[in-house]
Amino acid sequence: MRRAPLLLILAAVSAVAHVVGVLTAAPLWRGAEVLSLALLLGYAVAAGLPAPRWAVPAALVPLIVDAVRTMPAEPGAGDVGWTVYGSGDSAVDRTAGFDAALAGSWAALVAVAVLLLAYRGRGRRRHLIAAAVAAAPVVGYAAVRVADIGVAAGTRVVETRSRNTLIRVDSPGYDQADVVPALVLAVLPPLALALAALALAALLAGRGRRLAATGAALLAVLALPLLDAAIEAVRLPVSADGTALFAWYAITPTIAMPQPMTALTAVVELAAYLLLVAGLTGADRAAPAVPAPAAG
Repeated sequence: MRRAPLLLILAAVSAVAHVVGVLTAAPLWRGAEVLSLALLLGYAVAAGLPAPRWAVPAALVPLIVDAVRTMPAEPGAGDVGWTVYGSGDSAVDRTAGFDAALAGSWAALVAVAVLLLAYRGRGRRRHLIAAAVAAAPVVGYAAVRVADIGVAAGTRVVETRSRNTLIRVDSPGYDQADVVPALVLAVLPPLALALAALALAALLAGRGRRLAATGAALLAVLALPLLDAAIEAVRLPVSADGTALFAWYAITPTIAMPQPMTALTAVVELAAYLLLVAGLTGADRAAPAVPAPAAG
């Protein structure tokens, strides 16, 4: 077997090992994700880097750095501490969600930005229209989530008991001037990732790199669970489960599979990287490396 396909297969196997570890909350090997991305870089070099030759390695480096940074801890090495969910006043940490979103998406954002820089140009009109149509539900989902929680946070339901009757009374809640900006900030990094990934998918599809374009489109899907995680990081004591479709509890955890949604997110993310790299290198030789700009 040639070296390049073997490296790609090993990268996929390592990705599967990482996903299984996430699903069961018991890593088969802590470095599985790092190894998968490192093997993917080795595959890109062995298969032949497309022009510009720096693009794929430069895109993979931040992903490897982030994988090292987020490597699972050794069993039993977790620290026990306190988590503060709120106080008696209506103050909201405006940057908590943004910080969490940026921590979860910065590497993918940098990778997409590098590839956008490398493959910039005029896209075909039909691909740009398709990207705009795909972006609409992502932006709409973010808007619905922000509006739903913003309205819910403006009113608190206070329960009082009179004799044997439970009475629920609406009372002033959190200041929406604090809540809404915090939520908007929280969704900005995932939205930026989704829009940039769809723009990249349109450009790659216009260059004939359909496999890579599929990988870029998957990164837009990845933005959805990142968006819900960022909103949850704002830590408002209000319920908006009715509109949360991609939160960690969207798929009911079980004892055998305690992290199904997190594992599904990992599947989408690693599949996106595999398709992107495979589509930009040896697995898509039929497409030119740097074709002439297409007419609109």
